[in-house]
Amino acid sequence: MDFLPGLRRVAGAAACLAASVAGAHAGPPFRTDDPVPVDYQHWEVYGFSTATHVEGDTSGTLPGVELNYGVLPDVQLHLIAPVAFDAPSGSGTKFGMGDTELGVKYRFVQEDENGWRPQIGIFPLVEAPTANESRGLGTGHAQIFLPVWIQKSFGAWTTYGGGGYWHNPGAGNKNYWFAGWLVQRQVTDDLALGAEIFHQTADTDGGSDSTGFNLGAVFDLTENYHLLVSAGRGLENAPHTNEFSYYAAFQWTF
Repeated sequence: MDFLPGLRRVAGAAACLAASVAGAHAGPPFRTDDPVPVDYQHWEVYGFSTATHVEGDTSGTLPGVELNYGVLPDVQLHLIAPVAFDAPSGSGTKFGMGDTELGVKYRFVQEDENGWRPQIGIFPLVEAPTANESRGLGTGHAQIFLPVWIQKSFGAWTTYGGGGYWHNPGAGNKNYWFAGWLVQRQVTDDLALGAEIFHQTADTDGGSDSTGFNLGAVFDLTENYHLLVSAGRGLENAPHTNEFSYYAAFQWTF
């Protein structure tokens, strides 16, 4: 996925982490996403940072900006413009424009609040190769993610998940699957806590599958301002895929 075979898994983990940043009530600060679009004619604006550390390298986004807009009922437009960084051991840290993410979320099944029918939606994403691949800051190729997400709420509890298929072109790369599931509880009026588990198949020739988890929180400072944080690590092939990762954001909704 990047300019050195030994770092492809690193960039893959960081790209997937960034690609999962969408929708605050669900989605961020987690990798697992949800089918819930932003309300019609409303905005979500994030300033965020995210990073993944593996053996011999740390890479991610610092800072990044995410914009989500409810362009139609049940339809959300999505943009992420990141400043990427890569910090291999024994070498200087490189900063530059990262790959730009564009997407459209569409919820086509509404939840039955009195029954068992969940919300269901799709959220296709395109990772445009706007970063400098030769510096290890991007993929050098347009990637496409085609997921389906499901969500159901029961009182203070919400659970959501799903997954999809990544088209991942480039020398040494291979297409792969990502799936995740999360449980979240509204602990107080201002605080929600959640935990997720996720799995990704190998994204490079000879690469490793990865499984990991995150624990996270969403804290409402006011009706319009929110803090989102999560942290976790891999459970499978962690030295090569995810020894430690985090996400932190300030969100403005209006």
